Amino acid sequence: MKLLVISDSHGNYPQAFKAHELAGPVDHIIHLGDGSQDAKLLEDVLEVPVLRVAGNCDCDPQLPRELTLKFGGCQVLVTHGNRHAVKSGLGGLIGRGKQVGADVILYGHTHLPAVDTAEGMLLINPGSLKESGSGSYAVITVEGDEVEAVIRGIAP
Repeated sequence: MKLLVISDSHGNYPQAFKAHELAGPVDHIIHLGDGSQDAKLLEDVLEVPVLRVAGNCDCDPQLPRELTLKFGGCQVLVTHGNRHAVKSGLGGLIGRGKQVGADVILYGHTHLPAVDTAEGMLLINPGSLKESGSGSYAVITVEGDEVEAVIRGIAP
């Protein structure tokens, strides 16, 4: 299974479409917040399921603040990250991941792409798509309980 993970598009939906184009065929798109309308547009236009959570700049009270999903044999925590103070460190996020039995944690908010491991979990931040002509996204491949994550940039 191949996932496109994006975050923090902040209204720059062309960057979200560009990330989808560059990623190639994917089974799901996951938007980690601060651009829920961009994610909705992707969902309306593309024939790919789009999963999304609310970020601190999203106004839709119907959107969940986090999701716990199962892809293959992996439990995945999906959150924006602001509620776990990720700009001050990943301790709160790691604690939440342990609470829900996550194998993988997807988060945004910092605008900084990262792939880290902690406490047996893989933590992935795709970075931001806010700026035109640059930014980053993540492509995640899940096969059984094996996960591979790659951060890719959008070149000008």
